[in-house]
Amino acid sequence: MNLVFLGPPGAGKGTQAKRLAQELGLKHISTGDILREAVKNETPLGKKAKEYMDRGELVPDELIIALIEEVMPPGGGVIFDGFPRTIAQAEALDNMLKRKGLNLDKVILFDVDDEVVVDRLSGRRVCPSCGAVYHLKFNPPKNDEVCDRCSVKLIQREDDREEVVRNRLEVYRKQTAPLIEYYERKGILIRLDASKEIEEVYQELKKVVAT
Repeated sequence: MNLVFLGPPGAGKGTQAKRLAQELGLKHISTGDILREAVKNETPLGKKAKEYMDRGELVPDELIIALIEEVMPPGGGVIFDGFPRTIAQAEALDNMLKRKGLNLDKVILFDVDDEVVVDRLSGRRVCPSCGAVYHLKFNPPKNDEVCDRCSVKLIQREDDREEVVRNRLEVYRKQTAPLIEYYERKGILIRLDASKEIEEVYQELKKVVAT
């Protein structure tokens, strides 16, 4: 089974993708992760990607597709998390799967209100020392903004600040709206209410994937 998880930042795609991939024995492919991995391991494609990243430019679609092809299991069985982001990437993904004799089975859209996303992301705090992640409302540290594990002051990541989150949502909407239509026309898009509790969303997700 090959799935695409779409949705705004903070919709919980990554969390749900990891869990479902583990339960169903699928490979979780997040383009951010494979990019970082390729750069860290200094693979030929990683070195190429790093040149773009160092210049603050977007890594070109063909390079992203090549990276995905490198980590793709021969018989498929993948959850694409947050990819594709554009029609061009969706078409490139279709072509790559076709070459391998594979299909995209379902595209799950994690539907969530902007204010829920802003609430989720702007309340997130991270420990700069051990990497532990907290949330001021949903998972607060015992002491005010200090890590429970190593007593270091927690920080708010730059891209979790409210104005940045709102801008990311704007970019997502412009990029992804055409993609939603693209997959709706193919008849494989399923909308999932991602504003519920994590466990509730997961049970709902399992149902839609199984049908």
